[in-house]
Amino acid sequence: MNSKRHNRSVRALNRAATAGFWLLGLVLMALILWLLVTILKNGLFRIDFSFLTRVPEELDTGGGIGPVLFNSFYILILSLIISIPIGIGAGVYLAEYAPQGKLTEFLRICVEGLASVPSIVFGLLGIAIFVEAFGIGLTVLGGAVTLAFLNLPVLTRVTEEAVRAVPEEYRNAAYALGSTKFQCIWRVVLPAALSGIVTGICLTAGRAFGESAVIILTAGLSTSGKMWDFNLFSPGETLAVHLWYVQSEALVEDARDIADKSAAVLVIVVLLLNMLFRIPLWFRSRRLR
Repeated sequence: MNSKRHNRSVRALNRAATAGFWLLGLVLMALILWLLVTILKNGLFRIDFSFLTRVPEELDTGGGIGPVLFNSFYILILSLIISIPIGIGAGVYLAEYAPQGKLTEFLRICVEGLASVPSIVFGLLGIAIFVEAFGIGLTVLGGAVTLAFLNLPVLTRVTEEAVRAVPEEYRNAAYALGSTKFQCIWRVVLPAALSGIVTGICLTAGRAFGESAVIILTAGLSTSGKMWDFNLFSPGETLAVHLWYVQSEALVEDARDIADKSAAVLVIVVLLLNMLFRIPLWFRSRRLR
């Protein structure tokens, strides 16, 4: 009799927990959809091609976001070129090569600590290096490298956890076939951990594209005025910085309209970046089925 009561209570608790988790998931999805609809409805349907290609205006109405949108992609690509090899390499080292001991644990603690440091601290570091030490001023190069510094701890930690999550049987099977440690990591471990690593890259890319504090302090609040300026030493205002500037400091009459459309573009680009990184994984999973 007691056993039946216990089983009924366990089943009731299981149903209650399942319903609670479903409710939390639905609330989260509703919140995300509400945020997306709120941001997109005010600016999405007013965006045209000329808005994406025109230069911003300081006083006149009708300005665009062409140079700042280009700078956003330019700085993002440069920062990923720097941070992805170093971050993935550091994560693989901590997971596969680093000897277990107090020094390795101390390194992990340092990486975790840096991953939670506010971005403005990295911005101050960028000022100290590029503006004061090197004297190159507020530039695209300074913003890109500082963003890479910002992304490295997160990418390193995510890569390490993804590599550690690969079952040990995969490694043993590779070694049994005569693979060296590098061959095992390159051909077995990294492909198995690819989904987690790509997730880390998506997180860092979205954070870098929407970052403003670092860019304000290292790349500035202006552009060269050219649509396609690949000069690394030009000022590098990005879309996120332009959105903050238009919303808080701009003198143009249509500042609110520009801010709404810029916010919509920013959200759409971040969503597309996540899809772009995940499309190869979808094709790869289909081929493996």
